[in-house]
Formats: sequence, structure tokens, C-alpha cells
Amino acid sequence: MAQPSSLCVYCGSSSGKYPEYVESARAFGTEMARRGIALVYGGGKVGLMGTVADAVLAAGGKAIGVIPRQLVEREVAHPGLTDMHVVETMHQRKTRMYELSDAFVALPGGFGTMDEMFEMLTWAQLGLHTYPCAFFDVRGYYTQLRRMMNHMVSENFVRPEQRESIWFGDDMQQLFDWMSSYQGNSTPKWIDSRSVEA
Repeated sequence: MAQPSSLCVYCGSSSGKYPEYVESARAFGTEMARRGIALVYGGGKVGLMGTVADAVLAAGGKAIGVIPRQLVEREVAHPGLTDMHVVETMHQRKTRMYELSDAFVALPGGFGTMDEMFEMLTWAQLGLHTYPCAFFDVRGYYTQLRRMMNHMVSENFVRPEQRESIWFGDDMQQLFDWMSSYQGNSTPKWIDSRSVEA
């Protein structure tokens, strides 16, 4: 795969506890714009979401938001994006973000970030897409999640190849380089015949 043209970034609507979260989100957005990669994200102006979008736009990049109408009405929508898609439901939001993207990265975030990213991991596992999925591990935020995924492998609920296709790390340049060289994963989801027969 060549460098992604549109990168979906999942991250918190909060800024988190430490300033490093905001600093890393800002640097990430700036680097996306420098590389000519469009941002696709949840459309908010708050938290790390707003920080990434602001950084992309400040550096001359393209930022595309996808937001449910109810959140627009609560006045959390970013007012200065390149393009904004307003949808009716959270399910439509996730689907539209997927349709607009060819890579997926999770910065630190909460339940919504996990929900969105794990749906993309599941779709990759099922062979519905072959796009890269990565966790930008600021301050070791995803260390416990990485251990949990390794535990899933050791307990025979996830194939090693599927786990190995997911990138974790805190080096932003390595992350972008990894996405550019990503080859996809075509390993079948099912561990054994009993899974298919169940």
C-alpha cells in the first residue's frame, strides 16, 4: 500500500490528564498535513478531536468531519472544517468515516474511540477491508490493551497473524512509514472448524 490519502483518526472528545496527549495530537495533525494526508474524524471541536483538526487546518491540510445531527445541535461541531458530513445516527457516522478513509489510527480516547477502532479491527479480521489499523501509544496509554490482545492470541481467540497486523508504538514517523508499506492481512478469522460449525 502507498501512503494513505485519507486517514481516519479516532480519539477523545476530552483532552486527557496530561499535556503530552494534546501535544502529540497537535504534532500528529501537523504531520498529516505535511504529508498531504486528509483527516477524516468525528467532526468535533473539543478535546483531542479538535486539537488534531485544528493542527491539520493550521498547516494547510484538509479536515473532513462526520457528525450525528444531535451532536451538531449540542454545538460541539467544528465550524471551520474543509467538509462536514452530518448524519442521523452513530452507526451511519462510523460507516461514512470508513467509506472516506483508507487507514485508521487511534490516538488516546475513551469508550467511543475503542468502539470505533474495534469495529474496524473486526471488519479487517472478517476480510471486509485490508486497510492498516494502528494505535498511537502516547505515554503508554495503550500498553494494557496491547497485553490484552496478546492474551487473546495466547487463549486462541485471535490468530497471531491478525494481532501482528495491528501496529502499536509511540514513534510517529515509524507509524506513517508502516502505513505506507502495509500489505494487508488475508488470514481467515476462524481458529478451527468448530468455530465455523457453531
